[in-house]
Amino acid sequence: MELIISLVVNGLMLGSLYAMVSVGLTLIFGITKVINFAHGEFMMIGMMLTYIITTYLGIHPYLTLVFIIPLLFVLGIFVQKFLIEPLKDSDEHIQIFATVGLSIAMINLVLMIAGSDNFNTPSSGMRHALGLGPATVLTGQVVIMLCSIFMVGGLHLFLTRTQMGRAIRATAQNRNAAQLMGINVSRINMVTFGIGIACVGVAAVLLSPLYPVNAQTGQSFVLIAFVIVVMGGLGSITGAFFAALIIGLVDSFAGFYLGSSLKDVAVFGIFLLILIFRPSGLFGKARKLAHVS
Repeated sequence: MELIISLVVNGLMLGSLYAMVSVGLTLIFGITKVINFAHGEFMMIGMMLTYIITTYLGIHPYLTLVFIIPLLFVLGIFVQKFLIEPLKDSDEHIQIFATVGLSIAMINLVLMIAGSDNFNTPSSGMRHALGLGPATVLTGQVVIMLCSIFMVGGLHLFLTRTQMGRAIRATAQNRNAAQLMGINVSRINMVTFGIGIACVGVAAVLLSPLYPVNAQTGQSFVLIAFVIVVMGGLGSITGAFFAALIIGLVDSFAGFYLGSSLKDVAVFGIFLLILIFRPSGLFGKARKLAHVS
C-alpha cells in the first residue's frame, strides 16, 4: 500500500507538469485552430532564458517569471501576427509546416549560439526532498502541482468572468458570428497565442531548477503534450488537465512495474484505448472553449 501511494503521488506530480505544458497548447488550438509544433521549443527558450537570467543576475529562478512571462507573451503575439496570421487563408497543412519550420529554426539557432551542451539552472532549494506520507517528492514538484491547479483555475475564471475571456469563448464558438458582433478576431488570435506561449513559459521557469536544458529539450515534452491535448478533447482545458494526470499516473506505474523501456508503450496504449472508446477524447463535448468547466 505504501508503494502504491508513493507511485500515485509521484504520478500526480508528473501529470501536473504535463498539464502545465499542455494547457497552453490546447488553448492555442481551441481558438486559432493552429497545431503549434513549435510549442516545445518555446518551452526550451523559456528554460534557456531562466538559466541565463538566474546565472548572471544571481536571483532565484522563480523570480525570472517577472521577465519570462511578458517576454514569451510578446513573442507569441509576434509569431501569430507575422507567421500564422498571413497564412490564415491558406490550407491548414501550410500552417502546420510553418510551425514545424519555426521549431527547426529555433532548435538550430540555439545550437548555433549555445551548442548541444546541457545547462543546469541553480536548484535554489527546489530539489530538497519532502516526505508526503510514504512518498518522497521534491519541493519543486509540489510547487509545480500547486501552480498547475492555480493556472487551470485562473484560466477558467479568465475565460468566464472577463470581457476578453468572453470574447475568446465567442470566437471559439463561432468565429463569423463573433466578427459580426464587433469582436476583432485577429486580435483575439494574437492574445490567445500570447497567453498560450506565456503558459508554457511558466512551466519552463518552474521546471528549470529540476531539469537540465539543451536545444532539444522541448521535443521531450511536446509529443506527450499532443497526446494529452487529443486525449482530453481538442480545445478543452479541463480535459487537458485531467488527461495529463492520467498520463502521469500511467507513466509512474508503468515505469516501476514495466521499466523505462516499456512505459511509453503503456502510455500510448492507454491513449489508443481511450480514443477507441471515446474518439472525441475524455471531454469531447467540451471541445470548444465556450464550454470549458
